[in-house]
Amino acid sequence: MGRSVHPVDEILPAPKLVALGLQHVLVMYAGAVAVPLIIGRALKMSPEEVAFLISADLFACGLATLVQSVGFPGVGIRLPVMMGVTFASVGPMLAMAAAPAVGLLGIYGSVIGAGIFAFLAAPFISRFLPLFPPVVTGTIILVIGISLMRVGINWAGGGLPTLTKMVDGVPGAFPNPDYGQLEGLGIALFVLIIILGLIRWGTGFLANVSVLLGIVAGAALAAGLGVMHFEKVARAAWVDVVIPLRFGIPHFQIVPIITMCIVMVVVMIESLGMFLALGEMTGRTIDQSALTRGLRADGVGTLLGGIFNTFPYTSFSQNVGLVGVTGIRSRWVTATGGCIMLLLGLLPKMAALIEAVPQVVLGGAGLVMFGMVAATGTRILTNVDFKTNHFNLFVVAISVGFGMIPLVAPTFFKHLPDVLHPLLESGILLAAIISVLLNAFFNGLRSIDSAKSEASMVAAAAEHV
Repeated sequence: MGRSVHPVDEILPAPKLVALGLQHVLVMYAGAVAVPLIIGRALKMSPEEVAFLISADLFACGLATLVQSVGFPGVGIRLPVMMGVTFASVGPMLAMAAAPAVGLLGIYGSVIGAGIFAFLAAPFISRFLPLFPPVVTGTIILVIGISLMRVGINWAGGGLPTLTKMVDGVPGAFPNPDYGQLEGLGIALFVLIIILGLIRWGTGFLANVSVLLGIVAGAALAAGLGVMHFEKVARAAWVDVVIPLRFGIPHFQIVPIITMCIVMVVVMIESLGMFLALGEMTGRTIDQSALTRGLRADGVGTLLGGIFNTFPYTSFSQNVGLVGVTGIRSRWVTATGGCIMLLLGLLPKMAALIEAVPQVVLGGAGLVMFGMVAATGTRILTNVDFKTNHFNLFVVAISVGFGMIPLVAPTFFKHLPDVLHPLLESGILLAAIISVLLNAFFNGLRSIDSAKSEASMVAAAAEHV
């Protein structure tokens, strides 16, 4: 008998790869283009320059995804990962954009510096594996899912309840008039019902692409109701070439680089939790070597971002939910998604068509996918010993509470120094830090060998789930 292929390494037929890869792209697209839109507008760039930023971002998303999913010697975790610009970098980059001495080229210099730092720091960050037993891993994944639910709910509502707009050159907060409209809520519910129906009664490939089909059906309904608009599609160019360093040679300044390196530490710690979550879902053992390769890919992706006129990259947590919903664990699906992102970066008209899909359509899908991430965290916690070790209850309870602070009280830490805000504005990071500290306090630390052994046992058990 030939050697069996692990589901993560399985190469599916081309039609399935394209459909499943497109499904991943649709889920991450809104988040992928949001950061270049925000930064481009903050820098008062022309519409043509902002459009180029988006094309460059999509192109670099594709490159970074291929590095992470396909892998190269010493780089890439080789799991079904989609890479996108991290929102943790938005605050610092807006501050840099407002500083005349920094500007766009200073931002790119800080991104390149942070990418090099992340690549070199990866082996040291990966040594944190012994700090992540199941009680910690399950808690972090649970908080990831809960945090993402806010994204899915706001998508279903039509965006954010409050929008930030520039009035006379000054940013201000205004209610979103489209938020919570019955028409949008109805579309989101329609998408949710389609997806659930396909999961319940669909079989094989039809069930695997339930999210994609739900989004397509929702987009068709939105277009019929006049909610989906195509003006940007008509104006977009057919082809655009992404030129490295299009805006000039980056400026390397010490303070912006240090700031972005702090952001990358946040990103890398969040990535640890993401990689462990995917390891649980796919049944692939995640040891220190695998974590090092994955974190290096975050650094390489960020370095590519700075070179290709875009920003720091991380593993997108939204797409983890798709693995749980579909049960498809092949990394070649996300690699195909990376190729689609590359193509979208070169074909602005196609990118504009996907961008035209209303957020309410994505909202119906988000509720399913992000809930699956939280459910995975809960499943991991069911294997934790709460009966004889009541300390584990406190680890979970208090860590989840800290993880909720940025979600329910965004201004909770507003009087603390600005330098700490990148660390305090991520509920996932707060939950990770608190759960690690509480577990070390109550349960002590494990050796790296016991961590590897436990990771192997958990992965073996996940194979039979």
